[in-house]
Amino acid sequence: MKIILVLVSFFAVTLSINAQAAKVLTSVNEAGDVATYELDCTTEFQTLAKGLRYNITRHEFKGPELKNSYRLLLVMDGFYSKTLNKEMTISAVLNDGTIIEAKKIIEDDGFFDGACTLKIKDPKALLEANIDKIIVHADKDVVYKLSDQNKAIFKKNLNAIITAK
Repeated sequence: MKIILVLVSFFAVTLSINAQAAKVLTSVNEAGDVATYELDCTTEFQTLAKGLRYNITRHEFKGPELKNSYRLLLVMDGFYSKTLNKEMTISAVLNDGTIIEAKKIIEDDGFFDGACTLKIKDPKALLEANIDKIIVHADKDVVYKLSDQNKAIFKKNLNAIITAK
């Protein structure tokens, strides 16, 4: 009986993960030299943690050396912080201890608008590792911890962006 319950639970989690993976949108600029691959966020962003949503974008440049540029857009729902600094740091902490950081310039009114873009230098390494938490360093640190299910969905979406043609 326990085995059946475990199998049904595993099947339900697998269906949930498959159902939440986003479609990849493809576009090419007018000159035809830059292709953009990004998650379909036309109806809603993907969820990374409670109150934290994301989009992944890859820009592929045509030319003698094929380059790719990867970006992770983080959107913090309802996050506004008044800081004394002119910039704020957002960190993604991976399970191997690696930290991906971005500095965000604070708006003229002194408030952070809740959106930040992190450059992903090695997407394949990020695919092998897990993001354990996202930290917004402001007047007080705000930590977003990721669930195992959201980590799995993120990896599936990142892989879809990496392999998109």
